[in-house]
Amino acid sequence: MLQTEYIRSLNCNYERILLDHKPEEKKYQYCILNRGGIRGLLPCSLRYINGLAYLYYDISSRQNASQLFNIRSIGREWMKDFLWGMKQIGQELERFLLDIRNVIWYPEQVFQELESNTFAFLYIPYYEGENSFGAFLDFLVEHIDYNDEVLVECVYHMHEQYERNGEVYLQAQIFEDAKRLNETGNEAESNMTGNSRIISDVPEEWCSNDKTEVNQETIESKKGIFSIFEGRKKKNREQRENYNRSLHRAMEGYIVAEETTYEETEYGQTVYEEINEDEQIKIRGIYSPDGNLMCSLDKPVTTIGKKKEESDVVLENASVSRIHARIIKEKEYYYLEDLNSTNGTFKNGLRLHPYEKRRLEEGDDIRCGRVLFVFR
Repeated sequence: MLQTEYIRSLNCNYERILLDHKPEEKKYQYCILNRGGIRGLLPCSLRYINGLAYLYYDISSRQNASQLFNIRSIGREWMKDFLWGMKQIGQELERFLLDIRNVIWYPEQVFQELESNTFAFLYIPYYEGENSFGAFLDFLVEHIDYNDEVLVECVYHMHEQYERNGEVYLQAQIFEDAKRLNETGNEAESNMTGNSRIISDVPEEWCSNDKTEVNQETIESKKGIFSIFEGRKKKNREQRENYNRSLHRAMEGYIVAEETTYEETEYGQTVYEEINEDEQIKIRGIYSPDGNLMCSLDKPVTTIGKKKEESDVVLENASVSRIHARIIKEKEYYYLEDLNSTNGTFKNGLRLHPYEKRRLEEGDDIRCGRVLFVFR
């Protein structure tokens, strides 16, 4: 099991990994990795602290897949970008005589530069731990967009083939299978069957009599695929709709009526309802220093950054990263988490390490880059 942690040092953010033995740093892989310049690999350096050996990987201005898809689904375009990056790094490693089996594929170690959509992978010289690509495929299964049938079928097929063939499948065939992501739903239905046979390869003498049968086989195969995924799909959906369930309180043995909100109009009737102060739920928020509400924290996760498509609170400031930080609600508490920001996330003047979480209290100052606001 990898012993990793995120730290801030020399104006850079790092993921560092503790090595379980003193490395032979003069061996080829350590030398070539320390030299740097390998496109697609995270910059890496070997350091010793108190007699222990660490590999430091520069992750500044990047986000890992686990954080990117914590509460949203993986789409087809992201999947295509990832497979392209995977193919490129394979060619680059081959050029430098490095072993692709030493790449770590856990979603926490797969990083993406959001501006260019390019990927950077973590490489451990002479790595002898378990292969992690299966874990990445499991992650895909849990987080892909289940509204995209072509994507679901493609990921399922990759998962199945990897379990069956292991590393051999990653050498070339996975990229051939990835071409299915360029197909429309109708094309995929025509070109994919349960045993990976391509209908266009069926002999001509079959077409006039058995085309319907082959298509029926395709349909039945697709049903099987979605049946296998149903449990994972349900879990995926439940995780993403967690905020809806949190709004309802279950009372065993009782029927709970839906709450009705009464609004006072110009000539309407106001309905008085006595509410115990202890029963009132205060919705927290973040405020500007002059007291203006910036955002109510009424969701399980509120993301802060300058990339509008990814952020709930958009801060148009050059010091703010595209995905800078987030505030997480866990039961009655709120936590501030830095998302590997370039200029840092601060709670009451103290900087958080990358991906570090700290509990927020009433009146805490929060600073993202140069932008200051208050938690209330």
